[in-house]
Amino acid sequence: MTAHANKSNAFATLWAVMRKELRDISRDRRTLALALLLGPLLYPLLMIGIGSLAESRTKTQLDQVLEVPVADQERAPNLIAFLATQGIKATPAPRDLDAAIVRQDIDVGLRIHSHYDRDWRDGQPALVEIVQDSTRRNAEIPIARLRAALAAYRDQVGALRLLARGIDPSVTRALTIGNRDLASEDAKRGLMLSSILPYLLILMSFLGGAYLIMDATAGERERQSLEPLLATPAGRGAIVSGKIAAACVLGLLSLLLTLLAFKLSAQMATGVAKMLDVRFAAIGKMLLILVPMLFIGTTLLTYLSAAAKSMKEAQSHMTWLMLLPMIPTIALAVNPIKTQLWQFAVPFLAQNQLLLKVIRGEVIDAQVWAIYLAAGFGLAALLWVAAVRRYHQERLAISG
Repeated sequence: MTAHANKSNAFATLWAVMRKELRDISRDRRTLALALLLGPLLYPLLMIGIGSLAESRTKTQLDQVLEVPVADQERAPNLIAFLATQGIKATPAPRDLDAAIVRQDIDVGLRIHSHYDRDWRDGQPALVEIVQDSTRRNAEIPIARLRAALAAYRDQVGALRLLARGIDPSVTRALTIGNRDLASEDAKRGLMLSSILPYLLILMSFLGGAYLIMDATAGERERQSLEPLLATPAGRGAIVSGKIAAACVLGLLSLLLTLLAFKLSAQMATGVAKMLDVRFAAIGKMLLILVPMLFIGTTLLTYLSAAAKSMKEAQSHMTWLMLLPMIPTIALAVNPIKTQLWQFAVPFLAQNQLLLKVIRGEVIDAQVWAIYLAAGFGLAALLWVAAVRRYHQERLAISG
């Protein structure tokens, strides 16, 4: 009977603390609006805007006539004429072509070697040099177009030379290389979105309840309203759980609104963003993936904020906390690795890999779900225990 009463009291305390924290933040309508609406409005617009901008840039650079400064173009009139048939117009090169590329006045240039005409007449490989800066992302498409056109001209002239000598050009091709792409259509559609969408969603869930939990811990300590609460007979675990529950409710609501905003904006968008799988099944999977991260972020912030003497000190943690979701994105970009089971037990990496699976339209096995949910909620439970232990410290009720 006593154990049952203790459980009832603990639940009543949890419920009372949660309602109190939600009621407090509801009074600050501006903060509540920012917490609930900033993500749902900003992140979908950011994602769709970046996707539309990238698609518009690609179409523009592929469809328009590409002007390429060519040094000593009089040495290769046939090559210049061929490039024109490929949508590439040769223009006079500046006196210092290299410097113009470095200054970014020109995306890509072409230099005809001084022995080009002699080597051409002798049937020898004639040298042309693509002048580029490989570190400039905005020049990738022009460089690729020029390189492809030069390769086509090389192959065409080589075939004609063999035919002139009575040789079948196919004898030089020992292999005919085909290409069988096993990537699904969903995976291809999600390729451009896979670099930014997981990070945005993980960050949104990880820090979704940040303001409320910092205000409910460090803020109360700064206002000296935490000591009366801790002086009550209520259990510290129930108090901590109530604060965490309130922050998770707010974070979950914001996360739901964000996912619904993605769904609506993707349905109304054009181009790449419209290709995103926004069926309710996919949205549900994303939500299930992000819920453990919401609990992990909220409990971690509870533990950190409980040791802070002011909101300013608690907010100082946000700088490095916002970098944590970036780690798997950067690591996978620098060193792509094959998906393995152990990855689904690693915070941030697991969420990143699972979100990529949803974006690519891949099936997630029950074993993967079990490992991920056990590891995610297990870590959240450990952080909850650490936060409760910190709340048992008597110095927590002392401000200043």
